Amino acid sequence: MTAVEYGHGKRHHVLSDYTFAVRDAGRLLNIGKAYAGLTDAEIREYTDHFLKHTVEDRGHWRRVEPNVVLEIAFNNIQRSDRHESGYALRFPRIVRLRPDKTLGEIDTLERVKEIYAGQRAGTPPRD
Repeated sequence: MTAVEYGHGKRHHVLSDYTFAVRDAGRLLNIGKAYAGLTDAEIREYTDHFLKHTVEDRGHWRRVEPNVVLEIAFNNIQRSDRHESGYALRFPRIVRLRPDKTLGEIDTLERVKEIYAGQRAGTPPRD
């Protein structure tokens, strides 16, 4: 994760909106944001974590040290001018936290391009 935001409604007091990225030539490029998938207990625990690992605080939004890896499910990928990666995941949702993974193991922009090209050609993505 590269950034977090305070949620809305019952989650207005916890950091529950997560921006995530892919790797590209030593950089992290944002590709999406997810709000769903973690339990309330996990959100509380990670709110404490992100408060301690904030790099930039803009009140409602925080840039954080990228030291948490998520597994994300999504419907498809589309081109996007909104994200640095040039792509956006459609309907992303958090499958699980991946404390067993490092930043060096997250997906790459090249992998995103492969999936994008495959979905345009009607080819299912490989795992």
